[in-house]
Amino acid sequence: MARFTLPRDLYHGKGALAELKNLGGKKAIVVVGGGSMKRFGFLDKAVGYLKEGGMEVQLFENVEPDPSVETVMRGAKAMQEFQPDWIVAMGGGSPIDAAKAMWVFYEYPETDFEQLITPFSFPTLRTKAKFCAIPSTSGTATEVTAFSVITDYNKGIKYPLADFNITPDVAIVDPELAETMPKKLTAHTGMDAMTHAIEAYVSTLHCNYTDPLALHAIKMIHNLLKKSYDGDMDARDNMHDAQCLAGMAFSNALLGIVHSMAHKTGAAYTGGHIVHGCANAMYLPRVIQYNAKVPEAAQRYAQIAKFIDLKGETTEELVAALVAELKAMNKALDIPDGIKWYEGGIIDEKEFMEKLPKVAELAIGDACTGSNPRQPSQEDMEKLLKACYYGEDVDF
Repeated sequence: MARFTLPRDLYHGKGALAELKNLGGKKAIVVVGGGSMKRFGFLDKAVGYLKEGGMEVQLFENVEPDPSVETVMRGAKAMQEFQPDWIVAMGGGSPIDAAKAMWVFYEYPETDFEQLITPFSFPTLRTKAKFCAIPSTSGTATEVTAFSVITDYNKGIKYPLADFNITPDVAIVDPELAETMPKKLTAHTGMDAMTHAIEAYVSTLHCNYTDPLALHAIKMIHNLLKKSYDGDMDARDNMHDAQCLAGMAFSNALLGIVHSMAHKTGAAYTGGHIVHGCANAMYLPRVIQYNAKVPEAAQRYAQIAKFIDLKGETTEELVAALVAELKAMNKALDIPDGIKWYEGGIIDEKEFMEKLPKVAELAIGDACTGSNPRQPSQEDMEKLLKACYYGEDVDF
């Protein structure tokens, strides 16, 4: 038996934000990030709609990119004091992910963060509040997923939290919010969405319910992302839908080691963070080459290549065409070919090599590894990570 879970209601299209007035409740806490939602007027609109619906509103602002355990605990404390019956999270993946984790500690203050690291181990939610998610970026799809990524900066580890309990009750996918994204964010979030869809399609848990969502998202992203990056707002609007479809697929089919590697390299180095979507973009071609040694995975990659009209007679040729196309997309989006060139070289080669065994070990233990079509050994993971650092092809 398998499970397929999505939000109870998903409102999409321009003007969908106004649906906030119909949530029905007494108190709403709005969790937001560093200011773009306020700067572009969307936060004021959201608060206005909630108040129009008869709700008392409190804000929790300034959730950082890659939200920390400490931010989660501060937000939970604010919720415990305010006692909302709706949690409304808006912005990029960070404030929505943070709010999901806050939700747990609001309803179960005695819970320890370590208890949540084990996938699908959460207590039953909705004893105090329901959850509404409103994305402003076109990538994470956290508005429809059972996932949240929280960073423990003391340990230098990103933890993917996973439980169907944290799938939002309501998702509002209004493309007007995404039209304000800068170019680099458009590129990184778009390739994050592409990785979600491809990993979901080859996951060991893919099924008839997830495959159509994944394939259609892949085709949309392939056709639309460069146009969106170049400022085509029709493409930008449709990318907002595409990333959501990819999220529906991976929330139910789960992911693979591209995400395992991105989670464990993201906060590991003193030179700076590797932005999640950019990490996925750099790692995806190498992981496809690695996974394609498994015949069933190779066939599914070949199906993807055919679906987006790439050329090739054999499975091997089609897989190679898919890898080449993803590398070409990265180049067109100004994404580097390897970690060595990320942000002009901020990740020191010596530090990368010193930390390689531990990072590889943590990546193997990541929650996303279990559904990857090929299970890596310690040696394999170290070789993969080195290939991603130097931008090399993989043939093992």
